[in-house]
Amino acid sequence: MGPEVPREGAEGEEEMKTKMTMRREHRFPHSLVWTPIPLVTWIFPFIGHMGICTSSGIIRDFAGPYLVSEDNMAFGHPTKFWQLDPRLASNNWDNSIAEASEEYKHRMHNLCCDNCHSHVAMALNLMRYGGGADWNMVRLCFGMLLRGQYVSFLGFVKTWLPFSVLVGVAVVVAVALKMS
Repeated sequence: MGPEVPREGAEGEEEMKTKMTMRREHRFPHSLVWTPIPLVTWIFPFIGHMGICTSSGIIRDFAGPYLVSEDNMAFGHPTKFWQLDPRLASNNWDNSIAEASEEYKHRMHNLCCDNCHSHVAMALNLMRYGGGADWNMVRLCFGMLLRGQYVSFLGFVKTWLPFSVLVGVAVVVAVALKMS
């Protein structure tokens, strides 16, 4: 008998199994991750809590004053992720995340201007991701909105169901008021 010929699509199947396992274990190497913030995301579904993952998929997020957590996101497991290309980082990926995290361990959390998005932006700026140092909260918010993928259907539901219910209730109330 001759050498074993690999089945067509075998690599694709292995890759798919690996991706499913990583999603189940909440591991997203070289990615930005996002999860809804109760009440805030219900009203503005594009606003949520963000973290950045190391090359091994460990999540680092600025979770509160003087606190950068590791694999324990402030508002639960990620519902979305934005896969980045580590080859676009001019400086070391993991070292940049560690440096940004160390800096944010000494900062007070401010919901409007020095928050989880700022921590992620600092890490991307330190690694000079994409050749520049112009990452900020707004760019990250829109990037996640446009390029982020849902971890699962449940992640999509967790993000959009509360907003949809609120809009539905508002429409019903508006119609009821107009009819009376």
